[in-house]
This record gives sequence, structure tokens and C-alpha cells, in this order.
Amino acid sequence: MAHILIVEDEDNIAAALEFLLARAGHSYRRTAGGLAALDEIRSNRPDLVLLDIMLPDISGYEIVVALRADPALRDVRVLLMTARGSVVERRKGLALGADGFIAKPFELSELRAEIARLLEHAN
Repeated sequence: MAHILIVEDEDNIAAALEFLLARAGHSYRRTAGGLAALDEIRSNRPDLVLLDIMLPDISGYEIVVALRADPALRDVRVLLMTARGSVVERRKGLALGADGFIAKPFELSELRAEIARLLEHAN
């Protein structure tokens, strides 16, 4: 069982993610804002962060940059999620240090596979 942080400001998407994680037996927490997410990551060091790029306060890109710049947090696994799933967005996210990228709306099977892949490489 992994501890996963959901950083998503849209309630319906967050609810779907929570359902998926609960069924898979993972523990999770959710925050809707980027600054709160950074505090949560520093406090509880999740095994994986499901991170929306477009957040109300700071972007998911800014969070990835902050994590990768912090020696204590640089190995936290991050899966970026965005409705703008272009090749340019994917390249940017991965170049900044995200471990994975998934476009919304996503297939649940694709998301499950990506979570499994990232958790397998955690630790």
C-alpha cells in the first residue's frame, strides 16, 4: 500500500481518483491548491503525487521545479495530469522533472498502469 497525494482542484476528477486509489488499497490525501500541496509533501512525504498542472494558486510545473530543487524532496515521484495533453506540455513536464504525464480525460486502465509503474520505481 502506498500513500498518494492528489493535487486536483476539480472535485469530480478528485472523487474519481479517490475512488480508484481506495479500490487499489492505497491511502491518500487530497488538496486543491499548489501551495498547500507543497506543505503536505514536506510534512508527509507521499510515495506518489498525482499533480494537476492548472491549479488556482501556483502551477503544477512550479511545484515540480520546487520539489526537484529541494534535496530532501527531489526523489518524490510525480505524475502530472492535464487537460492540455499536447506533446509540448508533456515534454515541458518531463523536462522539468516529472516522472510521468497523463492527459485528461484519462482511461482508468491507463492511469492504473502509470501509477503502478511509478510506485514500482519508488524507493
